[in-house]
Amino acid sequence: MRPGLLLAAALLLAAALLSACGGNGGTSNDGSVEGSLGDLLSRPGDDVALVPGTSDYARGSVRVVFLVIDPRGKSIERPSARVWVARSLDDKPFVETTARLENVGVPGVSEAAAGDVTHVYVARFRIPNAGKHVLVAEPVGGRPIQGALDLEVAKEPKAPAVGSEAFPSRTPTIASTGGDLAALTTRTPPDVALLRDSVADSLADHAPFVLVFATPKFCTSRACGPVVDVVGQARKRIGKSPVRFIHVEIYENNQPPETNRWVKEWKLPTEPWVFLVGGDGRIKARFEGPVSAAELEAAVRAKLLR
Repeated sequence: MRPGLLLAAALLLAAALLSACGGNGGTSNDGSVEGSLGDLLSRPGDDVALVPGTSDYARGSVRVVFLVIDPRGKSIERPSARVWVARSLDDKPFVETTARLENVGVPGVSEAAAGDVTHVYVARFRIPNAGKHVLVAEPVGGRPIQGALDLEVAKEPKAPAVGSEAFPSRTPTIASTGGDLAALTTRTPPDVALLRDSVADSLADHAPFVLVFATPKFCTSRACGPVVDVVGQARKRIGKSPVRFIHVEIYENNQPPETNRWVKEWKLPTEPWVFLVGGDGRIKARFEGPVSAAELEAAVRAKLLR
């Protein structure tokens, strides 16, 4: 299931799933971890649901996007959340980090996601081994709450990995379609600055580029459509530079359910995706699911403009 669909479905089901859960038992502490991951969940506080916005995890550096949903189905959006990761609830965490709240889309431009969600939590950390893992998150501030999320970590990612060569897809452009913008994008209005360059030509020109695979019109949760808005906003923030920005739709003839050949060429298991590709043709960074303009701009400056 696509992360966008996961977000929408979970918003509908979270209240029902949590209605049978009461507050957790256990004793509070100062935040230090002395026991297992399960001990963290036994701390005082209400149970909440962690809803994933990403799923393609592989050993090494991972980026996990998630929502925190209370028993009424409402998204909890505090500035940060403590995060711990272990192999199971019975194991002591080997990761302790902080997830930051990031915008979904561009404020004032993008629609909110399903359930009026405007932000998601983003955590980054390293997982050395493949296999099943569990993440526990505890939003900071307000009434204590905790939730858990299963992570399935593979040896290698399904989508192209950082360091791999970008596939030279002959993606469509304004020129190749004779100016038919409807054939290029489902965004209203079209962002023509994202439709001028193809992946194949950018690779041949040794030009660094940002590539977004997303469908603004047919995104189920509205958490994937705004990614195109985010890419456009990042382009404007960066200003004049050698970096090209490219939007590619997801579906054949821009109509679901069949994904198009470019999605298949890149072997994308989910959508949306944003890739940063250097002038050497190799992927420098990748973002699955929602990404904020701040995240993307920082990555472009660090990976493509340094």
